[in-house]
Amino acid sequence: MGGASSKAARKLPKEKPTWAGARAPIADATSNANHSGRPLASESKNEAIEADARDPQFMSNLNRLGPVRVDHHMQTVRTGDHITSMYRSRAQSEVEASPSHPTQNRLLASSLSELLEARKSASSQEEQEALAKRYGIDVVKLVELSRFVNTPSIDEETIVRSMNSDGEETVTMMAHWVEPGITNVPQR
Repeated sequence: MGGASSKAARKLPKEKPTWAGARAPIADATSNANHSGRPLASESKNEAIEADARDPQFMSNLNRLGPVRVDHHMQTVRTGDHITSMYRSRAQSEVEASPSHPTQNRLLASSLSELLEARKSASSQEEQEALAKRYGIDVVKLVELSRFVNTPSIDEETIVRSMNSDGEETVTMMAHWVEPGITNVPQR
């Protein structure tokens, strides 16, 4: 902290160092130009500069491609219309999925998972119908869907705990398909 008087004063050299502003001798630059046979730079383009700029591989690729073919029947893509329709579609999807706007037979993934998990514990047809009504899905659709989709259930008898060489515990188990204990299931 202290004042300026307590700090060491910075001293700059009085003379310019010998290396400051040093440049390569001009003789070296001219000797390189003489060895290659062409100048290093020029005020205007000359034939040597044009030859140096040519790329024969690039030119052969261009010739192989041939002239550009323009399709005059193309339609202009209106990105604004596409984006507007995308927002409209998302808004409609959100309205349909919101709980305030009940839509029959449409569920969010989390709600479907809850429904399928609750269905496993249903013991009667009435309980399954009550679940379907609470989630806004037809009982026939629920039964049809549950033939192919289910939530994972763990078979408690297959749980195996093991320790690896680092002392970390690994747990493996088998999943199995659980059907509810319903006796009279509606058919479509």
